[in-house]
Amino acid sequence: MNLVANDNQETPAAEQPAERSAEPLTPYMQRLNQRVRAFDRRHPLLWDLHFTGFWVMAALIDYAGGGWRNVTHNPDTPGWLLLVLSLGLSAPLLWRRTHPATVLLAMAPFALVNAWTGTALQAALLQLVAVYHIALRLPLRNLWWATALVLTPVALSTARHGEGRWSQQIGSQLTSVVVAALIGITVRTRQNYTEALEDRARRLEIERDQQAQLATAAERTRIAREMHDIIGHNLSVITGLADGGKYAATKSPQRAAQALDAIGTTSRQAMSELRRLLDVLRDDETTHHPAELAPQPTLTDLEQLINGVRAAGLPVHTTVEGRAGLPAGRQLTVYRVIQEALTNTLKHAGPDTTAEITLAYGDQGAVTATITDTGTAATDTPADGRGLPGMRERTALYDGTLEAGPRPHPEQGWRVHLHLPEETPQ
Repeated sequence: MNLVANDNQETPAAEQPAERSAEPLTPYMQRLNQRVRAFDRRHPLLWDLHFTGFWVMAALIDYAGGGWRNVTHNPDTPGWLLLVLSLGLSAPLLWRRTHPATVLLAMAPFALVNAWTGTALQAALLQLVAVYHIALRLPLRNLWWATALVLTPVALSTARHGEGRWSQQIGSQLTSVVVAALIGITVRTRQNYTEALEDRARRLEIERDQQAQLATAAERTRIAREMHDIIGHNLSVITGLADGGKYAATKSPQRAAQALDAIGTTSRQAMSELRRLLDVLRDDETTHHPAELAPQPTLTDLEQLINGVRAAGLPVHTTVEGRAGLPAGRQLTVYRVIQEALTNTLKHAGPDTTAEITLAYGDQGAVTATITDTGTAATDTPADGRGLPGMRERTALYDGTLEAGPRPHPEQGWRVHLHLPEETPQ
């Protein structure tokens, strides 16, 4: 019943304009109803005892006060029978929520005796409470036999004592049964609807958390990939420049100074890229100035990348076939793969190594990039870190293929082959 009342209170509020706040009484009643229901869920027996005790007391007052004589057909009914009927029609309500069908069956013999003897105690109407709980908790097909069971004493009383017309007596009791059943069905529907909404809300929360976790994991992977590309490449260039400057310091101070200057330029570039990346990750509330943003590198920056590698001591030869016309995302993938391949060559290929880059552009965004070097295969194998997995992740975004491994015998060195197919028309 409380659910029905709450539904009647909530529906008009939902139809009001959004700018109008709810009346102060509405949230108070909602909180009170929630507290009462929460208490009932924790202590169901306490509420059942109070409910049953109330109706048992009402039945006993009707018996002791003589109120039953106003409607009885048999004012000479023995006192002990009145007491038994009063308790038999009210005490079973204690189990109405857990076993409503059993309660109605237990009350049925007392209702039949009540009708047969003509006592006509008003406590017989408590069968409607059992009907309500049958409609609320059991399959609705149980209402057929429950209705017949409640109408049988009425038909028996009418046939035996002959008061009133059949249609009037049966119709009145049938109306009461229908109303009790409809109230139970209404409350049951409301409960099912509320449970469905709560279940949907829980599933949406779980899905939201899962999406957030997936997005966090993807973002961490992307950040780790970018950090690896920035730090790994620039540190490799700096290491090559430092080694070259050390050898040139005794023979050609001018070359050593050029190496130091290149180290400073590369270091500042790496610091600038890292600062931009970290500024983007910083919380907006703690950032006094907006992050200095810069576009991701494209193929137009490839020449600068190759010049830096050459300055670090690795000769690089490039061959370009076709005309570049790739989207920004594909350009970034090709750039990062070439950057990672050259970085691995600087790290692992050893001295007197050369590298070659072949770029072949196709139609509709197709591109093939092959990066080879002449290092020794034994020392040219990259460490199992983020480099190759990062290249494969970028390639997979465009359904491409990436091959990385030693060049076939008798050639020496390492080969990275990237192929991105044509873009799928949208």
